[in-house]
Amino acid sequence: MAQWQALLKLDSALQNRVCQLYERRFPKEIRHYLSIWIENQDWDSAAVDEHRARTCFQALLVFLQEQWYRSVQENNILQGPDFSRMKDYLLEHFQGEPLKLALLLSECLKEEKQILASVSEPQSCNNPGMQQSWRELDDKINELKQQTLETKKEIKTLEGLNEKLDYILMAWQNKVEENTDLAQSQCIVDQECQKHADFITQRKEIVLHQLVNILKQTEKVMATLTDVELPEWKRRQQLACIGSQADTSLDHLDKWFSTVAEVLLGVCEQLKKLQDQNSKYSSTDPAFCLPTSIPEMEKFGRSLLIKLVTNALVVEKQPVMQKFPQRPLILKTGVQFSITVRFLANIPEFKCMLRVKPVFDKDVVEAKTVKGFRLFDFNRDDCKVLDEDTDGGLMAEFGHMSLKERKSRSKSSSANHLVVTEELHIIKFVTDFQYAGQTCNIEASSLPVVVISSTNQLPNAWASIMWWNMVSTSEPWDLSLFLNPPPLTWEQLSEVLSWQFLTVGKRGLDEMQLSMLRDKIMDDPDGMVFWSSFSKNENAWIWIDGILDLIKKHLVDLWHDGSIMGFVSRERTRLLLQEKQAGTFLIRFSESSRDGAVTFSWVDHSNGEPHVHAVQPYTKKELSVLPLPDIIYRYSLASQRSRNPLVYLYPDIPKDTAFGRYKSPETSEPSGDGYHRRIPSFISNDPTPPPSPPNETHMMEMDNEPETSFH
Repeated sequence: MAQWQALLKLDSALQNRVCQLYERRFPKEIRHYLSIWIENQDWDSAAVDEHRARTCFQALLVFLQEQWYRSVQENNILQGPDFSRMKDYLLEHFQGEPLKLALLLSECLKEEKQILASVSEPQSCNNPGMQQSWRELDDKINELKQQTLETKKEIKTLEGLNEKLDYILMAWQNKVEENTDLAQSQCIVDQECQKHADFITQRKEIVLHQLVNILKQTEKVMATLTDVELPEWKRRQQLACIGSQADTSLDHLDKWFSTVAEVLLGVCEQLKKLQDQNSKYSSTDPAFCLPTSIPEMEKFGRSLLIKLVTNALVVEKQPVMQKFPQRPLILKTGVQFSITVRFLANIPEFKCMLRVKPVFDKDVVEAKTVKGFRLFDFNRDDCKVLDEDTDGGLMAEFGHMSLKERKSRSKSSSANHLVVTEELHIIKFVTDFQYAGQTCNIEASSLPVVVISSTNQLPNAWASIMWWNMVSTSEPWDLSLFLNPPPLTWEQLSEVLSWQFLTVGKRGLDEMQLSMLRDKIMDDPDGMVFWSSFSKNENAWIWIDGILDLIKKHLVDLWHDGSIMGFVSRERTRLLLQEKQAGTFLIRFSESSRDGAVTFSWVDHSNGEPHVHAVQPYTKKELSVLPLPDIIYRYSLASQRSRNPLVYLYPDIPKDTAFGRYKSPETSEPSGDGYHRRIPSFISNDPTPPPSPPNETHMMEMDNEPETSFH
């Protein structure tokens, strides 16, 4: 199947991601109407080759012209796509920059593949049978719905049979009263009517058996929904909050919960009709019932419905501040955040029926038992009615929430005390559900959140969020976990660390990079990582977080396309470069900069021996002045001002191939004020081999790397 056609079959949430991919970058109409032609081109090669890019661009213009001629010949100019306007758009935006078009389409096609992969991969990673189990559950629920419709038809037929029999009995009685000679035939008529009544009773018994069977099957399906599928979705949402690519769509659960709710309401309705028939028609025995009476069946059906709706309220989008969308579950006092709740039993009977109220730290035991536990309130009361949104979901978005701290209990020096970034809180949503004279309380809880008072606390708070969500797998949530935090295995920690780079830079960590981090972080022979060694100041996480921020602000494209090796030790650098041709270089992260910095090492040869050199790390401040690709192009040695020692990106990629697309145009044209633009350069006086990585206890010591002068 063509890639674009596969995207068109995705749910609305994933299609929206595709729309965002092309927004303000490239018209979706061109991608749609030229989908097959676009997918048949080698845009990856064109993205790094000016000649190929121009060839593809010209071929695209020719193809559009052919499509336009065809529209004219078929007299389809008004109804069909506007190929002429598409051609004009391409000429206007890319005629002078075909390489830009090739790069854009190359990146978009890769992003599309990632979106498609996210549909199946997250489900099959840990459970290859997930899709099969979903299909089986779909079949069971659809069968329940079909059986309910069949019993509804059967009960309507019973209604007609009862009416007919009742009419016959009444009509015959009237005839007997009018003509006494017919009294001798009364016995025969009574026998025939009894046969009909017995037939109705038999069919009623069959229908009741069917309804009992539907309720029993529904009970089993509900156990799968509430005890398996819903917890698994909540776990996927947990991991997605900390960077996993798990699918958190609620489409399946919404469909299943809604259909089961329809089935249960339908069964209860049919049981009520059977009771009415028993009471109304004297031809059948009103006392007739199966071993399980109709009232008991009704009670059982209501109990199943109550259980279903009690589990149907979920937090679809966890609390997140708009300024930090990639780090949910961290809230700052006085700063606006949003959170969305959804009711999965989405049927017309429940629309606008539930009024939901958020409550902070409802029934939280830690508020009374943990010393110094801070107390918070919402800045305003905010209740909302669950109503359909544009996608048809029964939901409510709380988009303007914020917190204020109220006076906490007195702090103590007791060991039973949590620091701010280890203190966990929850937001609960409460509502009442009324049905058939019964009222039940429904609650849904957010994942635990950390409340900070300063953005400086954000990195440590995120460490807490990652740790907690990796070790906590099911409710009820332990909000005092950090009083005695369990360790993580390296496999757990390495996975969540890789997710952070995937989230920020669209590329996770490979085995070599993780190996280097493992050597830096781990000091336990059993392969465990302890919270105390990972989370505190001057630790591995603060260093890693600084690198993530560096990537996000300055190196996203280079990290995404694999140009940055990143995490590689001194010894590994030497081994990789010493066998390479002179001028081969690799880009790695500084091991000394707490705030995040990047450097490069290269090899040259003298007297038949390889020599590996490194340059002082470039900070965010320097990269904000000149991007790293331009630094690489303008780098030189003080002793050889005319020679750039950086020629091939490891392993053997020509510099222009790797970085040509990112290079800023060099021009000597005067700016608007009449002055020529100054071109900064980076010059090293005395490059030396890269230093040994510092050990864990001295991680923040400065690298002994040569100084680079910035001009």
